Amino acid sequence: MTGSSEWKRWMRNSMARAKKTVEQKTLTLRGTPAEIAIQIRQALKDGGSAEHAAGVQWFFKEEIKSHGWYTAPLRRAIRGCRREILREHDFQFLTEVADQLFSGTVLEEKIAGVFLLEALDAQCGDREFAMFESWLDRISSWADHDGLVHYLISPMVAAKPARTKFVFRWARSPNRWHRRAACVSLIRGGRAQMLFPEIVRLSDSLLDDKDDMVQKGLGWLLRETAKFDAKRIVPYLMKIRERAPRLVLRTACETLPGPAKRRILAKSVH
Repeated sequence: MTGSSEWKRWMRNSMARAKKTVEQKTLTLRGTPAEIAIQIRQALKDGGSAEHAAGVQWFFKEEIKSHGWYTAPLRRAIRGCRREILREHDFQFLTEVADQLFSGTVLEEKIAGVFLLEALDAQCGDREFAMFESWLDRISSWADHDGLVHYLISPMVAAKPARTKFVFRWARSPNRWHRRAACVSLIRGGRAQMLFPEIVRLSDSLLDDKDDMVQKGLGWLLRETAKFDAKRIVPYLMKIRERAPRLVLRTACETLPGPAKRRILAKSVH
């Protein structure tokens, strides 16, 4: 492909084909949760882009299986599937379909499981939270991790702060994705100016973590907290600047005013 106009035209055509393919498939979604998940998997395979799938791997250190979907058309298509499923079944049935999809090995299948339940956290309770926690053991990359934790788990932690007990358990895990989950799960709370003591406690416990995925997750949490609660987070960042990894500090400071950013980064020894 050459030229930006040709690239944009190809993207529009690819998205249109993908959306049409899955919307056609959603009209025939019938059967058990496992059977419906199989139908959605086939639609995702049929509607993907081999060219984009080849480019997806560039973003990941891990080996990724992808059908080559862009996020926006995938979200629209899966919300169409959700409407179709809920015409015939209840919310629990929908969660069972999502559970089947998140057990797959292809990136878009897992993201489809997340999108089936995205923005329905008001209907989710302890049963669903336990299911989402079990999905952490199925993570294969930061993409399916962040979809799960940011869109499903984090809103539920903000809605019920008692769930932070799970967050601190994840922070002690030898599994990098559990420790990253501990960070990302507090982001919605940070944006709502909630859970500040928990954010500080978690940050203190993970400052010495050497895993870059965990450091990026912690930096993300502190950056989002800074956007909405800079008055409290800046003194904390000043306190930890000599100990915190440079990656964490740089990420945490991204949205702060220049003078505050310079003060925080100036004396870091990392």
